[in-house]
Amino acid sequence: MSTSLDLRTVVLPEQARMDLPVPTLGSLSPSRAGDFMTCPLLYRYRTIDRLPQTPSSAAARGTLVHAVLERLFDLPRGQRTPEAAADLLTLEWERLCEVEPELAALFADEGELAGWLTSARALLDGYFSLEDPRRLDPAERESFVEVVLPTGLRLRGIVDRVDVASTGAVRVVDYKTGRSPGEAFEGKALFQMKFYALVLWRTRGEIPALLQLMYLGDREVLRYCPDEADLLATERKLLALWQAIERATLAQDFPPRASKLCGWCDHQALCPEFGGQVLPWPAALPDPAALAPHHAAHAATHPSDPSAARAVGRVVTGAAVVTGAAVVTGATMGGTRLRAVLPATRRSTP
Repeated sequence: MSTSLDLRTVVLPEQARMDLPVPTLGSLSPSRAGDFMTCPLLYRYRTIDRLPQTPSSAAARGTLVHAVLERLFDLPRGQRTPEAAADLLTLEWERLCEVEPELAALFADEGELAGWLTSARALLDGYFSLEDPRRLDPAERESFVEVVLPTGLRLRGIVDRVDVASTGAVRVVDYKTGRSPGEAFEGKALFQMKFYALVLWRTRGEIPALLQLMYLGDREVLRYCPDEADLLATERKLLALWQAIERATLAQDFPPRASKLCGWCDHQALCPEFGGQVLPWPAALPDPAALAPHHAAHAATHPSDPSAARAVGRVVTGAAVVTGAAVVTGATMGGTRLRAVLPATRRSTP
């Protein structure tokens, strides 16, 4: 008795086809995308070879200040003061050292640690000069966001803060513990924020009304109002970036790109620009879906006011006007850039 197999094609209903998951080609975060644009070899060493990064006091200070600003909003509004932030500074440092004991070894003695904590306190003072946390309640803090584009590229990252106004308008906020960039370098700084705006738009269906970078080092705020054309351009850029990464992976060729940032790189000994030898290509590559920071790693260290997302100043295209404390400059590449230079003695209205 013979048997035969029915090889007829099974046609899924339209809804069933729509519900099938999109195969993930790979993942990008703002930091890994930035690595590749800065130096392809740096991207390879961090993402493919996964070489460890040497802890630094500057990076640890950034982590600490971000942790304090996250915890600050756990307090009732009236208690969100500079003094409370200073108390949190010590508590959060102790907690971070429990999670990452190697951080304590960054300092030779208690005097050096005390000076470093004072520098972190100065950054927190910078925050309070820019914003009064008693006047707002963020909708989200240290929020993990993720989307898989129709092409299969996964975008993900961690947003410092999301504010939602009573109107539903969304403001995305990111804290920076360094100094603000010059106007010639603002595009690179805003790339991260457009990345987050794209993910939020694709997952929630609404374009954030405002992207806000708060530079605590020199107490300056950079604001940007994105639009659909702007975010579509960002999406195309990210897809092109991933295609370039795929080509480099197939060719096993991630060339170095020298820049002023090389002075801070951990991998100079393995870089031809510094007379080093590039590591042999690894025998096994990491899962493409894992080529970005994972939420679990973030969770290990990170156990709505109506006015929060109001319009900032007055939007002017192709000109510059002064509106209150903000210097508002014209439109750039489909969105509108608003640069607010705030004197250290003045407090901005969130």
